[in-house]
Amino acid sequence: MVVSAVTFPLLYAVYGAEYFNETKETFAGPAEWLISWVFPAVATVVLWHFQKGTPGKLLLSLRIVDATTGQGLSWGQSIGRYFGYILSFMPLGLGLLWVVFDRRKQAWHDKVSNAVVVRVPRPVKTVAFKKD
Repeated sequence: MVVSAVTFPLLYAVYGAEYFNETKETFAGPAEWLISWVFPAVATVVLWHFQKGTPGKLLLSLRIVDATTGQGLSWGQSIGRYFGYILSFMPLGLGLLWVVFDRRKQAWHDKVSNAVVVRVPRPVKTVAFKKD
C-alpha cells in the first residue's frame, strides 16, 4: 500500500489518467519501468539495509537481521534477499509458505540471504501516579 501511495501519483503525473485505462496493453515507457519496478526495489533494499525492515515490519516490531551475527543486513544480503523473492514466489508462493515448515521460520529469500526476521520487544512505559 505504501508503494502504491507513492507510485500511482507519480505514474499519473507522468502519463496522466489514460495510463490507468483498462484497455492499456502496452509498455508506457521508461518512466513506468523506473517508477513501478526500480524505485520500489531500491527503496526496499535501502530500508532493509538502514532500518532493518519495511514500514509494516517496523510497525509490528519486527526486524530483519543476519542469521549468524544478529546485526543488520549487508548491501549484498539486502539485494540477494530482494531477488530471492522471485525464487520464493515462482513455485506458487511455496517459498513464502516455507516459514510454516521451517524450524527457524525462514522463507526461501531469507535462506538465500542468510537472514532471519526477529521480534524486538517494545519498551514498557511505566506511569507514576501522584498521591494527593
